[in-house]
Amino acid sequence: MRLFFVSATLALSQLALAQPASGPNPNPQTHGYYRQPSIHGDTIVFVSEGDLWRVPASGGTATRLTTGTGEEARPAISPDGKTIAFVGTYEGPGEIYTMPIDGGLPVRQTYGASRVSFVDWTPSGKVLYSTREFATLPSSQLVAFTPRAREADPIEAAAVDRVPLYEADQGVYSDDGKTLFFTRLPFQGSNTKRYQGGFIQQLWKFGAGDAEATPLTTDYDGTSKDAMWWQGRIYFASDRDGVMNIWSMDQSGKDLKQHTKHTEYDVASPSQNNGRITYQHGADIWLLDLASGKDSHVPIQISSDFDQMREDWIKEPAKAIASTSVSPNGDRVALTARGQVFVAPAKQGRFVDVTQKSGTRFRDATFLPDGKSLLAFSDASGEVELWKLPANGVGEPTQITNDSEILRFAIVPSPDGKLVAHTDKNQKLYITDLDAESTKTIVQNKTGDIGDVSWSADSKWLVFAAPAPNSNSVINLYSVATGQTTPVTTDRFDSASPAFSPDGKWLYLLSDRNFQSTVQSPWGPLAPQPHFDKRTKIYLVSLKKGQRSPWQPNDELNADKKDEKKDDAKKEDKKDEAKSDPKADGAKDDKADAKKDDKKPATEVVIDLDGIQSRLEEVPLPPSNYGNLSITDKSLFFTDFTRGEPKTSLHGVNIGNEKIENKTISADIRRYELSHDRKKLFIQKSGPGGSASLFIVDAAAAPADLDGKSVDLSKWKFSLVPAIEWKQMYVDAWRLLRDYFYATNMHGVDWPAMKAKYAPLVERVRTRAELNDILAQLSGELSTLHHFVRGGDIRDSSDDIANAFLGADMSRESGGWRVTHIYDFDPDEPGSIPPLARPGVDIASGDLIEQINGISLANVADPASLLRGKAGQQVLLRVKPASGADARDVIVTPLSGGEAADLRYSSWEYTRRLEVEKKGNAQIGYVHLRNMSGGEIGRWAKNFFPVYNRAGLIIDVRRNTGGNIDSWILGALIRKAWMFWNARIGQPDSWNMQYAFRGHMVVLCDAFTASDGEAFSEGFKRLGLGKVIGTRTWGGEVWLSMQNRLSDGGVASAGETGVFGPDGIWLIEGKGVVPDIEVDNLPHATFEGKDAQLDAAIAHLQQLIKEKPVLPPQPPALPNKSFTPSK
Repeated sequence: MRLFFVSATLALSQLALAQPASGPNPNPQTHGYYRQPSIHGDTIVFVSEGDLWRVPASGGTATRLTTGTGEEARPAISPDGKTIAFVGTYEGPGEIYTMPIDGGLPVRQTYGASRVSFVDWTPSGKVLYSTREFATLPSSQLVAFTPRAREADPIEAAAVDRVPLYEADQGVYSDDGKTLFFTRLPFQGSNTKRYQGGFIQQLWKFGAGDAEATPLTTDYDGTSKDAMWWQGRIYFASDRDGVMNIWSMDQSGKDLKQHTKHTEYDVASPSQNNGRITYQHGADIWLLDLASGKDSHVPIQISSDFDQMREDWIKEPAKAIASTSVSPNGDRVALTARGQVFVAPAKQGRFVDVTQKSGTRFRDATFLPDGKSLLAFSDASGEVELWKLPANGVGEPTQITNDSEILRFAIVPSPDGKLVAHTDKNQKLYITDLDAESTKTIVQNKTGDIGDVSWSADSKWLVFAAPAPNSNSVINLYSVATGQTTPVTTDRFDSASPAFSPDGKWLYLLSDRNFQSTVQSPWGPLAPQPHFDKRTKIYLVSLKKGQRSPWQPNDELNADKKDEKKDDAKKEDKKDEAKSDPKADGAKDDKADAKKDDKKPATEVVIDLDGIQSRLEEVPLPPSNYGNLSITDKSLFFTDFTRGEPKTSLHGVNIGNEKIENKTISADIRRYELSHDRKKLFIQKSGPGGSASLFIVDAAAAPADLDGKSVDLSKWKFSLVPAIEWKQMYVDAWRLLRDYFYATNMHGVDWPAMKAKYAPLVERVRTRAELNDILAQLSGELSTLHHFVRGGDIRDSSDDIANAFLGADMSRESGGWRVTHIYDFDPDEPGSIPPLARPGVDIASGDLIEQINGISLANVADPASLLRGKAGQQVLLRVKPASGADARDVIVTPLSGGEAADLRYSSWEYTRRLEVEKKGNAQIGYVHLRNMSGGEIGRWAKNFFPVYNRAGLIIDVRRNTGGNIDSWILGALIRKAWMFWNARIGQPDSWNMQYAFRGHMVVLCDAFTASDGEAFSEGFKRLGLGKVIGTRTWGGEVWLSMQNRLSDGGVASAGETGVFGPDGIWLIEGKGVVPDIEVDNLPHATFEGKDAQLDAAIAHLQQLIKEKPVLPPQPPALPNKSFTPSK
């Protein structure tokens, strides 16, 4: 029978019954989850099920307007009430579309909108939206255009009018269209309620003729956004009372009034027309009448088939495999995918659905040694407990543990099947007695997670790796009989992957003890640092005193033993031949032999604990990057990889002292597992399209022939009921946030109450994307940065036609499109040359592009419409030079959207460097870091080392998105020159410490500086390296975990590691790094090309250089060591 659990679903339903949803008595047959409303007159358009709907403002049954397979979002009704502008994904990318409010064919209006987060209309009837398409730095800007009613309409207006503000994400114009009230910054990315970091959204205004935009809501350190204009006042959303509500102020930011007073759910996506504001609250739409002050729920029903709630067939489950376990004899493999458990035959046989349609998530299904049962973690009880499942899918499950308080990991059954070891997120190691259903805590490690758990063959000893206080992992032995734990290795070296030999005489392990740097000297270009590759060697520990290693060369004292071993081996070979020959005397049925072998008791493992650390010996293999050690009576198996390459290979070596040869069994694997009987190897490799390919081969230290050895997954399909799965995911996300969050007090938040608060909304969910909206609200209650809700099994558009770009700004003219600007590029970086400027193409600003692939641009709304799907492909352009010369044909290769954004960013970096060179008189160096990822260290090297000997240095981490290499950069900057080298000719040009920067330094940061970019900025300040200039940063220094994945691969990430300083104060989180010198790059001035922050950094360094010149080192007078003999 199929196992059918309903615990998580029932628990959620009980929560839903405990309190009403935000609307009165929702009927699940006619109610949905309603978002992003827009109002005009008596009509509201909103989003539900990823489609647009229209309903009277008084409520009623809504009419569906769109039916695309992708998401339609952010609808906005035109001033005349006839047209809807919205973001559609009909062709893949999110672009602006328009359609009649009564329905009709949507018209695509943009071809490069790039992360649209806002859509509205101007009073004159233009569409106003936010985009990064025209920004050099990744920054939202407002753009307006006159939409076409039909695709075939003639083009009469310029494509876009850019609002002259460098940063602007949302906006509304006064009735006369002369003053824009706008939200300066976009949403900062993290789902964080009551956020008050440097990235806060605040309202500004910019009027016609104003020299600069001015802030309106600086009286409050939190969020103020979604400006709406009505009768001379600005209405907006703000969390001034802890929950997002509707407020208003006059045009100067004074006379503050609160209009809604919700205390439960935030006001979201407000829209105003004629004195009425509609907004999302919970799962419903509400309507606020400004004249009367009445704030009420709009009763909406939708008539839908709810197609995204239908039974969902997972047609490619091999892409969703979360864990695997090979059966004891290698004839099957257990698969955990989408929270369900399956058993696949290695060759022929029945494919078993063990737990399909459960409403419960299973993890880490693992075979017990009898092959008849599986152990798995399950949340059927409400917590993640250990359960026993029938491997054939017939019978009832059994809950083994019932005391879990946090997520459990790593199921490791003992060979006799009576005990199981497992760990948890609190860094504890347990042993559970399966018969008694009792659990014992073995150890809790305070330094880090316990791993690499393994049993001895007699099930009496457990070995595991646990990090010591110095972060090196130590191998430990645990005696089941005595409860004593004994360290096998010291904490001097990092050790891992312990494995008992089948005969119980040896414990093999891996340890990093080879420290041969690939770099042999610190002298040379870029101050080369030591790099310790191939640190790992294989070792064995004699568990009894006086044993001779099987790897030790023979000698004259052991010749007799050598001959005895050969004789024994010959006898074993003859026995094997007899077994394999059906005519031989005494030959038995293979199955009978197998049963006999199974019943044969394991050899008792006796360990001399005294002096065990001194009995460590090397296996005579060269060091490498080994991992995942396992062992049979004849061979060792392990993985290896080459640093810098993503591929891992499986290797084997036969145990013995002759012809020791490391052989590659299979290259490019994901993982492998040795079966319980040690006769089969399970190998998982990457398959096409992100799927998995599985193989089971004989366990031999020789290249494996995988032909005919694959596990057939081609017919594997299963179905899930989305609504049941979503409810489980909601509880799972809540529990994972609890279990991964760094603060055990959950920042003082009543976390069970939060589960109850949002549970009713889950009953209204009709799509996976809507569930993410709830998870974002739930996660936000912890008021912590690095909380992102992403991914999941969200339905995409059936088409995916990517945009392509020429890397230039253009404007429409009679006869085509005029090139107005080709982005600047660094001539030392040929890869950054825009397509139009590449040698042989040589298009210049002012040239007119008349045709693309033979199609005239005379009446084309956007040249990019003819470049769809053409990124990386040759395209033919007809170009009319600005000089008036005859038109010519050229071939160009357009860029993808990501490449085009990178081109604009590179242009910004290059022009900053040129500006520093010019204004700094070549005395100041400039380095910009986009992020702190490992790959960005190359950008640091390319830009720092050429200017290491200058008098000043600007490290620009504006827009830095974080990573983890702050210590590399800070380590380079804290180096000091204490000795200088003097050659025979010329001035000293090098010193010790090599490439130490001797001049003055500053760091530039801004609101976009995030995560490790902030750690670098704070470290720069605290280490006294110089001043930090700019604006307050994002404020995210509780580092995240993305390991808390949901069953469909989605995630509600958790802040897992807090950061504090030596002064005992939590650093950065929630507030950001406060610069020493505050300088803002104001929106209009920056749009006009100014960079006040960069100018301030240059001026600051020039002043320091003037006050404290950095002089070239001058050698003393040459020594005079002549000798004049005395007379």
